Amino acid sequence: MKTIPVGVSARHIHVSPDHIETLFGEGYELTHFKDLSQPGQFAAEETVTIVGPKGKFEKVRILGPARPHTQIEISRTDSFSLGIKPPVRESGYIEDTPGLRVIGPKGEVELERGVIVAARHIHFHTSDADKWGIKDKQMLRVRMNGERPLVFENVIARVSDQYALDMHIDTDEGNAAGVKTGDLAELLD
Repeated sequence: MKTIPVGVSARHIHVSPDHIETLFGEGYELTHFKDLSQPGQFAAEETVTIVGPKGKFEKVRILGPARPHTQIEISRTDSFSLGIKPPVRESGYIEDTPGLRVIGPKGEVELERGVIVAARHIHFHTSDADKWGIKDKQMLRVRMNGERPLVFENVIARVSDQYALDMHIDTDEGNAAGVKTGDLAELLD
């Protein structure tokens, strides 16, 4: 059996260096809170408030390090509360996406774009992908064996020698399957 650890991602934001300065002050550096499953990635101590036309969420965690473009990842349920309609996308693909207002302790940013519902995906280190015959961008099927077992289809394979094996789903998907971070999923094909 090909098993993969699961990571359930709550809403979060990746922030560009210039937006970090706008939100937190000139020369500000993110503070490391805890490591994430992917090498070099971390949850920062810092949080922000995101505001949509209908609602807002406070204490949205920033994930570091800084990225070239600010991007917010939310669940479909979150989008209803905020009053926006983001597409399901792979991380980094923010063309034709809605924006939000982001508020930090020193300032705020009005994003014109950048909000997505992250497409479910699996990070494969190249050695794991080679062992299992997986190609980058391949669509996979994965069985969740939580308290409400189900099969996810259209799971995107992301292959790199910079990745560690981990499947990422959002809170809606985790709740639907009754799984939590650290549980194991089974790769079907």
